[in-house]
Amino acid sequence: MQVALKIWRYDAVAGERALKEYEIDAPEEATLLDCLDIVKDRVDGTLAYRKSCRMMICGSCGMRMDGAAVLACKVRMYEIAEAGQVPVISAMGNLPIVKDLVVDMEPFWGKIRAVTPWLEPGYTDPVEKEHVVSQGRMDAIHKESLCIMCGCCVSECNSMEADPDFLGPAALAKGMRFVGDPRDQATVERLEAYSGEHGIWDCTRCYFCQERCPKGVDPRDAIAKLGAEAMRHGIDRDMGAKHANWFVVSAKTTGWLRETELVPKTQGIVTSIKEVKFAMGLVRHGKVPPPFPPHVAKHVEEARALYDLVKHEGAQGAAGIVQGEMALSRIEHAEDGGQAAERGPYGPGSFAKPYLAGEENEE
Repeated sequence: MQVALKIWRYDAVAGERALKEYEIDAPEEATLLDCLDIVKDRVDGTLAYRKSCRMMICGSCGMRMDGAAVLACKVRMYEIAEAGQVPVISAMGNLPIVKDLVVDMEPFWGKIRAVTPWLEPGYTDPVEKEHVVSQGRMDAIHKESLCIMCGCCVSECNSMEADPDFLGPAALAKGMRFVGDPRDQATVERLEAYSGEHGIWDCTRCYFCQERCPKGVDPRDAIAKLGAEAMRHGIDRDMGAKHANWFVVSAKTTGWLRETELVPKTQGIVTSIKEVKFAMGLVRHGKVPPPFPPHVAKHVEEARALYDLVKHEGAQGAAGIVQGEMALSRIEHAEDGGQAAERGPYGPGSFAKPYLAGEENEE
C-alpha cells in the first residue's frame, strides 16, 4: 500500500523545526512504527525516534499522531492509507524534544521517583514468614499495575502543560499502585506527600490521560482513588479535598450542589468576604440562586439512601471506585443477553471480585 506521512523534524542544536512529507510503499499489515522504519531505512537515515519491543509492552515508541499521543507499534496504517489521510507525526508533549520524535524522559522519571515507586514494608530485617495477599485484594490495583511507562498520558496532560511541577498522571497512577498494595505500610505518608502542592488535587479532570493510555491504566481513575483514600484518612486540608467533600455533603443533604455555600466551605470565610463584590455582580445577573431556603431536590431520600448504602457496605475510599470499575466491566462485556457478563470476558468467573474492608475474598 502507499503510505504518506508528514513528520515534524527538529534539530535541537540549531533550534530548527520543519514539517517534511514522505511517501513510501509498505505492506498492508504495517504499523506506524513499521512505516517509520521504512522511512529511515530507505528514504532518510537521519530520522530519529525510539523503539524496542514492537509489541506494545516496552512503551518506547510513544509519539503523537495528528496531535494525540499513541504507541507507534499499536497503530495500524491500512485504513488510514485507504482513506487517503496523511497523518502528522510529532514528538510527545510536555517533555523536552531531543531530536525529531525523541523526547527527554528525565523529567518523566523524576516524577516517578518522587512518588517512591517501591514497597515500604515497615521492617528492615527479612521476616521468616511470607506475606501472602489474597488475589481479591491485589485485583484492586490491577489496572495501575498495567502501566508500561510510555508517557502518553503525560504528553496529553493539561495540568502539566499549565504547571510543569504537577506530579502528573503516570506518577500518581504509580503512587496508587503502592497505596493500594496491602503489603505497603507507608500509606499515610504517601497520601500526605501526594496531597501537597502540585499533587492529587491539581488534576483538572480533563480525562485526556485516560483517553490516550494504550494499556487501560486509566490514570484519572487512579488519581480519584488517591483523593478518596486521602479523605478517608482525614487528609483533607487542600482546597481540592474540601471542594470534593462539600460536593458529597451537599448531595447527601439536599440532592444537589449548593453553589452559594461552595466558596466559603472550600476557601474559607475570609476569602469569601474578599469575593463579595464579584458575588454581587453574579447576583445582579441572576447567576446566584437565593441561599435560603435551600432548594431540596425531589426524591432527595434516594441520594441519602445511596450514601447510607455505601457507608453500610464499607465501600469507602478507593474501594468504592474499584467496585464501580468492576460493575462497569460487567456492563461493557454484557453481550448475548447478559450471558457474557456471567461468563466473564476470559472464561467462567474471570471477573475479579473487588476487595471490601472487613469482607473475606475467598477465591
